[in-house]
Amino acid sequence: MDRNQAKKQERFRTGFQLVFTALTNGYVKGFVDGKIFQGPSKEVCLPGLNCYSCPGALGSCPIGALQAVANDRNFTLPLYVWGFLIAVGAFFGRLVCGFMCPFGLVQDLLYKIPMPVKLRNIRADRWLRFLKYVILALFVLILPMFVVNDFGQGDPWFCKYICPSGTLMAGWPLAALNEGLRGTLGFLFAWKSVILIVLILLSMILYRPFCRYLCPLGAVYGLFNKVSLYRLRLDKGKCTGCGACESSCRLNIDPSKIPNSMECIRCGRCVESCPTGALRRGIK
Repeated sequence: MDRNQAKKQERFRTGFQLVFTALTNGYVKGFVDGKIFQGPSKEVCLPGLNCYSCPGALGSCPIGALQAVANDRNFTLPLYVWGFLIAVGAFFGRLVCGFMCPFGLVQDLLYKIPMPVKLRNIRADRWLRFLKYVILALFVLILPMFVVNDFGQGDPWFCKYICPSGTLMAGWPLAALNEGLRGTLGFLFAWKSVILIVLILLSMILYRPFCRYLCPLGAVYGLFNKVSLYRLRLDKGKCTGCGACESSCRLNIDPSKIPNSMECIRCGRCVESCPTGALRRGIK
C-alpha cells in the first residue's frame, strides 16, 4: 500500500475514534452544568474505558461495572458484564482498543505531538506488559471482593486509586466546574493527577503506555486476540520476511511471527505497510 493510502487509513481510524468518543460522551449539558448524566443508558456498558462519572458519558465502563458489583455487600456474579466482555472480545478482540476507546484516542493524539525523541519501548518493557494482568486480577477482582469495611462494602480499587481515564474525563472537569467540590479535594485526587500527568508526558514519546502496561480492559480483550472473529491473518507464502510490518508497529510487535499478539490493538499499520499483501485483517 502506498504512503498516501496508508495516511488515509490512519485518518479514517482517527476519525472513527473521534466520532465514537463524541457519540458515547456526547452529553454536552453535563459539561456545561458540571453534573453527571443519570439516564437509563448508564445501565449499558460501553466497549472502551469510559468513565461512568464523566459529565458527558452516556454509558458505563465495563471495568467500573465489574467493581461496582464486586464491592457490593450483596455480591452477585456480574453475568451481564462478563457476558458483554466475552461477546465483544470474541468478536473484536483488541480492535476495541484501537478504534473504540476514548482514552486510547487521547494517547494517540498525544503521540502525534512532535518531540525530539520517540521511543519504541522502555527498559523492562517485556515484563511491564504483564502488569496490566496483575492490575486486572488484584485491583479489579480480588481487592474489591475481599477487602471490605464493617458493612461488607469494598472499594472500586482500580477506579479509585489508578484509573487515569476517570481523572481526565471526570475528575478534572468536575473539579473545574464545581467550586464547592474543589474545596474537598485531597491527597487521592493529587495522587491520581500525578499518574495522569506522567502518562500524558510519557504518551508524547512512547506509543500508548497506559494500554501497554496498565489497562485491565485491554488485558481482558487481549486474551481473545488469537480466537476473535476479527483478526489478522498471515499468508506465509507471500511473506518475504522483509520486516516492514515490525518496523511500522508502534507497539513493537512482529506480526510476521505473532500476527495476533495479545498486545495488538488492530490499528492496521502493519497491513498497510506490507509490500506483498501477506497480511490482511477482517472476519474472513
